Amino acid sequence: MRAPAALADPVRREILVLLHARPRNVSEITGHFDVSRPAVSRHLRVLREAGLVVAEDRGRERVYRLETAPLVELRQWLEQFSNRWEQRFDALETEVHRTRRERRRQAQSTDEAKEKPA
Repeated sequence: MRAPAALADPVRREILVLLHARPRNVSEITGHFDVSRPAVSRHLRVLREAGLVVAEDRGRERVYRLETAPLVELRQWLEQFSNRWEQRFDALETEVHRTRRERRRQAQSTDEAKEKPA
């Protein structure tokens, strides 16, 4: 699975977002970034080698399209961790609510103690 390494770069992630909308040629992709065309070509090569994009020659230009199969594989791999995170977030939410309740009770006790004459 080479997709995680390819996705580590923010420019490459943005290229995938662009290609998710529709296939694009190198010039269209380069127009979205403040990097040189050779730099975009290198990013596209990394994405292509990871299997995340497919290049098709159309006349004199090369058009890139998103290939989702590696993303599906990555998502399936990541899902093994999602249940743990959901459980941890649920536990965190419970703890936050318990702490808020305790603070409200303490504040009420303090207010009631101040109101009672000595």
